[in-house]
Parts: sequence; structure tokens; C-alpha cells
Amino acid sequence: MRGFAHRAVLVTGGTGGLGQGVVPVLLSQGYTLTIPYIDAAAREALEKQLAAAELANVRFVAADLNNESEVAALVERMPQLDAVVHLVGGFSMGATAQFALSDWQQSFRLNVETTFLVCKHALKRMQSQQYGRIVTIGSRGAVEPAAELAAYCAAKAAVVAFTRAIAAETKGKNITANVILPSIIDTPANRAAMGEAQAVNWVSPVAIGELIAYLISEGAAAISGAVIPIYGNA
Repeated sequence: MRGFAHRAVLVTGGTGGLGQGVVPVLLSQGYTLTIPYIDAAAREALEKQLAAAELANVRFVAADLNNESEVAALVERMPQLDAVVHLVGGFSMGATAQFALSDWQQSFRLNVETTFLVCKHALKRMQSQQYGRIVTIGSRGAVEPAAELAAYCAAKAAVVAFTRAIAAETKGKNITANVILPSIIDTPANRAAMGEAQAVNWVSPVAIGELIAYLISEGAAAISGAVIPIYGNA
């Protein structure tokens, strides 16, 4: 990175199962992180996972990412913002004929609305400084939809389209936007829900973190609008 000038990253969902793998990777590579949260217990669990030296480079901020005023304040109060890693999202499933409208709307609130609000306000900062990196999280289901996952797959497909639209808008401005498509992620929640028999084939949060670390680096300046699968052996 040029003189280590660009180091400050907003990591949403950093206290979640994926975040617990991604955050240590980014810290190991010298990034300073701002992590919004709504669950104090999840924040405390991440704090216990990190070493004191790592925590010195982490700033936690209570924020509801579906509340635009809170998102705007979160971004505005960051002393520096060079990259956004948007890990927030939510999984839902059910047969379409029985799927409640409220559940459909909640899937889009978690996966699409938060992505829009975070990226909208981050872009204002990035465009003024003519530098920025954005990485969002889609899903394999966005390009390979499956039965009883209509809401989730549709929401993640929207994240893909939205991210690629940002890439088109920021072309030539030293701002990149890319989206990662994981298969099943090897998190404690997924092991609890699906068992551990096939976990060896799932993609690890650390592997996703390493990919993210590259995409937000200055060395990845030529990559924008990419839709990147990371499936492991699933």
C-alpha cells in the first residue's frame, strides 16, 4: 500500500460468525477497523477473541444499520474511511407459496437495505477524497438459486446488481466495488444447524477474510465490478 496511507476500514457484521474470522485477518495485515454493532454480547465475545494489541486498532460503535441517520453519523464520525467491508446479512428459507410478506421484506431489509445505506454514505466520503474500496457479500444462491430460498437468493442477487452498479458509477475515480459469493460458510451457527459432517467442504471465514484483504488493498485497484465465487469444496 502506498506509504501505508490507506488503512481505515468500516467492517459491518464484524461481530458475527463470518466477522469473527474476517476481523483478525484484517488486523493482522495492519488495518484499523471501525465495527458497528447492536448486540453487546456479540461485541464482548469478539473482544475476548482478540488480543490486547489487536483491540488497540478496533473501534466499536453502537449503530442500527437500517437507520439512515445512524449510518450517516457512523460514517461522518470516522476520522478516516478508506474501505467498507459489508458483512451484515441474514439467511431465510421457506416454500414460496407459504412465505410471509413480512419475512420477505425482512430479508431485503437485512441484506439489501443495509448494503444501500452503508454504501451510500461511504461513497460520499470516498468520492470527495477520490479513493475507496467497497466489498459486499452476496451468496452462491444469487447466481444458483435453490428451492425454498427465493427471498434469500433474490435479496443476494440484488446485492450483486447493486454492487456492480456502484462499480459502474465510480469507474475512473480510484474507487472500486466488488462482491464475493460464498457457498456455505463454516461458522458455529451453520455447524449447529446442519451438523459437522460436511463442514470440511465449506469455505472458512479466514479464507474469505484473505480475499477481502486483497480486494481492499491498493494492489487491487484494477479490480472493480467483479463477482467472485468462493465455494470451497461445497
